[in-house]
Amino acid sequence: MEGVEQGGKCVDSLKNSDFKRVYSKGKSLASRYLVLYYYPNNLDKNRIGFSISKRVGKAVVRNKLRRRLKEIIRLTDNIKSGYDLVFIGRKPSVSLDYHDLKKDVHQLLKRARLLGRRCLL
Repeated sequence: MEGVEQGGKCVDSLKNSDFKRVYSKGKSLASRYLVLYYYPNNLDKNRIGFSISKRVGKAVVRNKLRRRLKEIIRLTDNIKSGYDLVFIGRKPSVSLDYHDLKKDVHQLLKRARLLGRRCLL
């Protein structure tokens, strides 16, 4: 199952068992808008998953947030390889525009030390 393509590198989507492993064994960081769980996967590519609860809004709203997150990850070409990443959208994230959401994603990745230096906000 192919996922998002990140900076010329192929990125797979996470399976249910991968989500469980990242939640139980991985580390997490939170902002007001998103939660990031990450865990090394011993592969030379990243696997990324998105989880947006029904509490965030109806399907149209959740899918819009998921599409924005996927596009932000696709355009961010300096994420360190070899990690499983899970982004969880919180309710206030719906009110963010694309650029503020991008800043929040990049700040979480920097705090996790998963983002290289070439990131321009």
